[in-house]
Amino acid sequence: MLYQLYETQRAMMAPFAEFASAAAKLYDHPLSPFAHSPMAQRISAGFDLLHRLAKEYEKPEFGITTVTVGDGIEVAVQEQVALRKPFCRLLRFKRFTDNPRALELMKSQPTVLVVAPLSGHHSTLLRDTVRSLLHDHKVFITDWTDARMVPVEEGPFHLDDYVSYVQEFIRHAGSEALHVMSVCQPTVPTLAAVSLMASAGEPTPRSMIMMGGPIDARRSPTAVNNLAMNKSHAWFEANVIYRVPPNLPGSGRRVYPGFLQHTGFVAMNPDRHLSSHYDYFLDLIRGDDDSAEAHRQFYDEYNAVLDMPAEYYLDTIKTVFQDFALVNGTWEVHGRPVRPQDIERTALLTVEGELDDISGAGQTRAAHELCTGIPREHQFHYDAVGAGHYGIFSGRRWREMVYPRVKDFIATYERAAVGTGSVTNVRPIRRPR
Repeated sequence: MLYQLYETQRAMMAPFAEFASAAAKLYDHPLSPFAHSPMAQRISAGFDLLHRLAKEYEKPEFGITTVTVGDGIEVAVQEQVALRKPFCRLLRFKRFTDNPRALELMKSQPTVLVVAPLSGHHSTLLRDTVRSLLHDHKVFITDWTDARMVPVEEGPFHLDDYVSYVQEFIRHAGSEALHVMSVCQPTVPTLAAVSLMASAGEPTPRSMIMMGGPIDARRSPTAVNNLAMNKSHAWFEANVIYRVPPNLPGSGRRVYPGFLQHTGFVAMNPDRHLSSHYDYFLDLIRGDDDSAEAHRQFYDEYNAVLDMPAEYYLDTIKTVFQDFALVNGTWEVHGRPVRPQDIERTALLTVEGELDDISGAGQTRAAHELCTGIPREHQFHYDAVGAGHYGIFSGRRWREMVYPRVKDFIATYERAAVGTGSVTNVRPIRRPR
């Protein structure tokens, strides 16, 4: 019933959002007589803010059409669907140029698969990550489908299926010649996918980069971790799982709705969001277009959410945050044990943000204690000082602090197989002998 009420409210608010948008332009357009009335700027700003609070936020575009490679040579970028699955698309960002020098350089650059989170937001949240990587790499990314758009006939989607998807994408992108980057939630299923491939004797990627994920959620638990650990599995199934209403393609599918996830995100820092919207109102009054546009871009992404399949969500709560099955060595995927210790020829870099309030300190670094088969000289960790959760993969700190380390790490293990080369700017892991 809650989902139906939400959809009803959304439909009712749509006309008011459009009216607010039109009114904001009426009091702002230079050719409108209302724009020259007293308080016009404040009235326009108020209607604009009302429009953004009431509107529906659709999935944004990546919008990456060009990047520079080498010595500042600009090349075109085309977004292609490399592989299509019911619950995910594997996207490739294909670069094009007629410059012979740039073409030769691009052919020699490493291939990176970015495993984006399926945790409420769309993969476009990693737009900055992809844009940075494209300067020096061939890039694939997982683009997860909003579960409310997947017909019930496609069947359920479990955490085990997520792991299988990642394995298929790794194989498609080239296994042995691949570098895999997982951001936040997918660090766990990505580690499982590579572990299972290693156990089966399959080729594994040259390197894994794991950023801000709950490998061991018992360490420095955050508010997100505490909620998952302190409520029973039955509580989650009874209180946050709903069926998609009849007006959508996934009608009848059980999901964890995106609007509930979004409410939880906002509830973690309500004062910050309130202050941000008030600052946006003031920026509009002052005519600070750059600051206002930065606010719009952030919230266009932040407010665009997707539904998660109920089976996958409940599996994740139980496996990752309640049973700690990965670190306890009790996790099985489709009946096969997950053994990170079987990974031997894949280098590992973990990245954590000093101020991360979603995946606490030490949660991602715990991967090193599980991957005992990887020689210690090929295990590295980097702490991004001053970076929060989003700062390790987006924004200034990502571009200036984290990405140079990631780029150097990938380049080292691209030049030669594990066993040669050296990595700078990141700290090797030292475990007791």
